[in-house]
Amino acid sequence: MLTVRPYRPDDRAALGDICVRTAHEGGDSRHIYPDLDLMPGIFALPYAHLEPDLAFVLDDGERAVGYILGTADTAAFVERFRTEWLPLVSERFPPLDGPPSTPSEVMIDLLHRPERMIVPELAGHPAHLHIDLLPDHQRKGHGRALMNAFLDALHRKGVAAVHLGMVTANTAARAFYDRLGFHEIPVADPGPLTYLGRRTAPM
Repeated sequence: MLTVRPYRPDDRAALGDICVRTAHEGGDSRHIYPDLDLMPGIFALPYAHLEPDLAFVLDDGERAVGYILGTADTAAFVERFRTEWLPLVSERFPPLDGPPSTPSEVMIDLLHRPERMIVPELAGHPAHLHIDLLPDHQRKGHGRALMNAFLDALHRKGVAAVHLGMVTANTAARAFYDRLGFHEIPVADPGPLTYLGRRTAPM
């Protein structure tokens, strides 16, 4: 039986694996980013490390097969990312000497620019999140259960609204967020992303 529960430190390896297997528009990213520590080091593990009380996993009885994690305060998270997380990973992924020229270098560049997460148009939605489930566990209601746990935790912290950035090409993800009541937030320069937001009040 699958259950949603709080993250535990021994879930770290499973979080990394889930991230890698869903990091390319919801699918496996290993053929694009061969270093399997890169994508988790940007999009999953910093959240579990810095704000473990906002990390939840979907457990199949043996291991985590999905997760939702994020921050209650994006601006504060960005500061902690730079001062507390980057020193832990910069030796493995040092800053680039020039413009990025490969997909991995593009991600390393993002790693060293956490301030990119601060987007003026999103100020009214101070929290943000990442949610990923292994393909076999998608489209079965588990994503909604994870989202409910996360939104409830934010609501209890007094955080009124949350946002996320999703790759615009991932139309399946957009349909999922639409069903959960997220709405699009117009941003001046979104790049490849679409930004969505909603109140944290229970669904």
